[in-house]
Amino acid sequence: MLSQINGLHHVTSIASDAQQNNDFFTKTLGLRRVKKTVNFDAPEVYHLYYGDEIGSPGTVMTYFPFPNARRGRPGAGEVAVTAFAIPKGSRDWWADHLAAQGVQNILKQDYLGEARLRFDGPDGDGFALVETDDDRTPWTGGTMDADHAIRGFHSTQMRLADSGATAELLGFMGYERQDSAGDITRFALAGGGANGASVIDIETLPNAPDAAQGAGSVHHVAFSVDDRDAQLEVRKALIDTGYQVTPVIDRDYFWAIYFRTPGGVLFEVATNEPGFDRDEDRAHLGEALKLPSQHAHLREVLEKDYLDPIRD
Repeated sequence: MLSQINGLHHVTSIASDAQQNNDFFTKTLGLRRVKKTVNFDAPEVYHLYYGDEIGSPGTVMTYFPFPNARRGRPGAGEVAVTAFAIPKGSRDWWADHLAAQGVQNILKQDYLGEARLRFDGPDGDGFALVETDDDRTPWTGGTMDADHAIRGFHSTQMRLADSGATAELLGFMGYERQDSAGDITRFALAGGGANGASVIDIETLPNAPDAAQGAGSVHHVAFSVDDRDAQLEVRKALIDTGYQVTPVIDRDYFWAIYFRTPGGVLFEVATNEPGFDRDEDRAHLGEALKLPSQHAHLREVLEKDYLDPIRD
């Protein structure tokens, strides 16, 4: 069993409009945009990162906003819900706040013993806010105060046709079965993990159609390890177990490896180093357009013809 996994690192999804996406996360949810860069494989598309003050592992939601992208189709083989931690007693405030912002499909739930608020993102993305005793320091430099601000991720919920092999994989990654109710089984890192984002839920729906990726879909979910040495240990263990794992890829703000899970969800293992302040002062994270070195020569054409300015 692996011991290097700290919990979630980030979750990356697809959007249809960069400005709408930015406004939802920075104004409606009150997160900080910690990086404005581009998709490594499609530099004409932004890659936007939102999180706490410095983009700590376990807090960062990232997006590829492909202009006018078609909506994804919900189904099996995807991350269906991304949940954030909020302070105890703040769910009612959030319900009123989201309604005032025009957020759709807001629903209060009692879910596995927790007070939870489900709602949709601008592209039909599945989100939830979960009341927890979470002592992580939130970002309060935007639209939220400390009594209500998001602390970081609580969990992700995968929707699978068959959960058996993925449950075995999570066990290998250090997760233990914690609870279940109906179609939902909860797994959490033994000892609670190192970064507060330690929960994975699996919803098993044998008759669900396969999901089709598009706007509102999660592209991949990333797990945190401390450094490159730990990442190489994880990579070797996964390969030895039979998984097809990519070589280590430099993503500027972390190093990454990827592999496809038995249920169809793409997993990433990302390092906590070097962090989002490697090329910007912490006071100005996410303000300037940062380009990967291989795309630096495209700055003029990207800013002129492809990347519309984002208004803060």
